[in-house]
Amino acid sequence: MNDYPSRIEHELTSNILPFWIQHTVDHENGGFYGAISNDLQVLNEVDRSLVLCARILWSYSAAYRAYPQAEYLDMARHAYTYLTTRFYDAQYGGFYWTLDPHGAPTNDRKQSYGQGFAIYGLSEYYLACGEPHALALAQETFKLLEQHAFDTAFGGYIESRARDWGVQADMRLSEKEPNAAKSMNTMLHILEPYTNLVRAWPAAWPRRQLAALLRVFLDHIVDPTTYATRLFFDSDWTVQGDHVSYGHDIECAWLLWEAAEVLNDPALGALPDAAFTERVRQTAIKMAEAVAAQALEPDGSLLYEASPRGIVIDEKHWWAQAEAMVGFTNAAQLLQASNPAGAQRFKTIALRLWDYIEAHHVDRQNGEWFKRLYRDGTPHPDSYKTGPWDCPYHHTRACLEMLKRLE
Repeated sequence: MNDYPSRIEHELTSNILPFWIQHTVDHENGGFYGAISNDLQVLNEVDRSLVLCARILWSYSAAYRAYPQAEYLDMARHAYTYLTTRFYDAQYGGFYWTLDPHGAPTNDRKQSYGQGFAIYGLSEYYLACGEPHALALAQETFKLLEQHAFDTAFGGYIESRARDWGVQADMRLSEKEPNAAKSMNTMLHILEPYTNLVRAWPAAWPRRQLAALLRVFLDHIVDPTTYATRLFFDSDWTVQGDHVSYGHDIECAWLLWEAAEVLNDPALGALPDAAFTERVRQTAIKMAEAVAAQALEPDGSLLYEASPRGIVIDEKHWWAQAEAMVGFTNAAQLLQASNPAGAQRFKTIALRLWDYIEAHHVDRQNGEWFKRLYRDGTPHPDSYKTGPWDCPYHHTRACLEMLKRLE
């Protein structure tokens, strides 16, 4: 069956969205289970992450905007309640990083990445149902990031602060990363919520900061020779390491263009800088071209991470396949008028990714997706089905984006 919109919509509405409603809600303690295994065993000893809760809030708010069904709004409201009562720090503002199953903080740091996702979910919930408190909390969190994490000397945002917004010695998102002052990953996931916040709150301050962060990507994060993103930095943008994350690169490509589009929306008060917008457009296309040249497998899937010495991680991660599908479709749209053949090439790459996803990532037995696969397409047995990072937002968003873009 080659009816891609129907296939994508069926996957979204018949598998992804129902799964989280049926399997992840903790009706006893509130919120959502810390993790669930591929065979649907609840692993509630796993800490509950701010990232997961905020991403669920975004996913079901966005789903409700696309499909105004009560069950999606109920799920979004459940996430909103848990986010704003358990994760929210009433004393210092902002949101805790992790909680135990009973809702007590286990890590109370203010990770900028997590605050960004809180803004993303809160602003989407406001756009979905008009809840004024959601917008007020998104605005408050934005102001806290600007006050405590924004680097007034070099631009961008410091990775993490302590609970009281003081200096945090260990700023890493995970033990796998260097203890860097700034990272591409955190900048990307502040760019993304700031873009959404401007939709909900098109004031001069968030628009100005979004434009400044977009310039940071073009001036410091995207390598102007390879069009890969540099991953880790000192505060002055001195680069640490030389790895390339293909999934982040292609996700970044379309999120950069999304930010530029929002900034140039006349309905929100455009920032008329045609040369800068064209620079973003060309950067997004060249980033897609670089990923297509280096990271695509013969089966249509995307490799994960490399360095100048070769492939570092050859697994297939669900989020990277989903984001690549959108990123290549975005590049196709940007090329459609000027280079139809190039646009068709990118569209074909994107749809082959969906074929791969259906064939390998979708779990036909237990539902949802296998989050990590070996290079040959078989599921990683120890991966979570849902967990602190294993969320519904990447593939929910990819489906929603593809349905809009394939119209």
